[in-house]
Amino acid sequence: MHPRFHTAFAALTPELQAALRPLLTAHDFSASFNPQQLAAIKQQTALDDDALAFALLPLAAACAVAPLSSFNVGAVARGQSGSWYFGANMEFVAATMQQTVHAEQSAVTHAWLKGETALAAITVNYSPCGHCRQFMNELNSGTALRIYLPEREPATLGDYLPYAFGPRDLAIETLLLDPVDHGYICHGDTLEQQAIAAASHSHAPYSQAHSGVALETRSGNIFAGRYAENAAFNPSLPPLQAALVLLNMHGDDCKQIKRAVLAESTGAKLTQHQATAATLKALGCDDFRSISLQRA
Repeated sequence: MHPRFHTAFAALTPELQAALRPLLTAHDFSASFNPQQLAAIKQQTALDDDALAFALLPLAAACAVAPLSSFNVGAVARGQSGSWYFGANMEFVAATMQQTVHAEQSAVTHAWLKGETALAAITVNYSPCGHCRQFMNELNSGTALRIYLPEREPATLGDYLPYAFGPRDLAIETLLLDPVDHGYICHGDTLEQQAIAAASHSHAPYSQAHSGVALETRSGNIFAGRYAENAAFNPSLPPLQAALVLLNMHGDDCKQIKRAVLAESTGAKLTQHQATAATLKALGCDDFRSISLQRA
């Protein structure tokens, strides 16, 4: 079991500990559960979906990287597929606050990068801020997304974001989590190819500035992230942060990035280069390069 889970795990009920221990101690545990695993957990603990999601929140919050605030926020995104995904806030010393990742963004992005194509609900241990409400409004589930908070009645995103403005107001037809392939040609080494593949599945309907980042850690793992653009612009999640979410959820260390590649189009309306380079430098990674996207 990853050390970050120890304290939260010790506070769980004995029944939940027994159900989760084989999963949390598996070498390939990546902070998500498939439908079969969830069915087994619910059978062993007699918890329903809502109660189990709340019980898992301390484990999700244990994934937080919060050196600035020391305030751990956890989220559990429940996919329409039946799989669940942890999310947690991430902060980076020596970078700007604009580079931080909120727990809801983390859970949504984690689900997206694992192939989830729609969310049914999200459970969070603290009320979503306005930034996160707007970010979630980009989803194809829209304002119907169910939100669960401790000691509060379940509500929809529409309840938390009345009179919402989002992609539908701008006639955007492809929404966040909808499958998409922009068809960029993969070339170069494995890290470059993964960055390009990520860009091909990025969500950038407002700028068309598709981009992807791939990170190689000192342990030899590779994590790729895609750009997730937002109708309100500011809540957009850069591709580096998406890759860092996946890295973090797999239990790797953000300070152990050996090499990074950004793939984006030359001459696009937006560029991720400067912000990506600055945040990577803050994390101690100097081996960074950009490559251009190409179509057939």
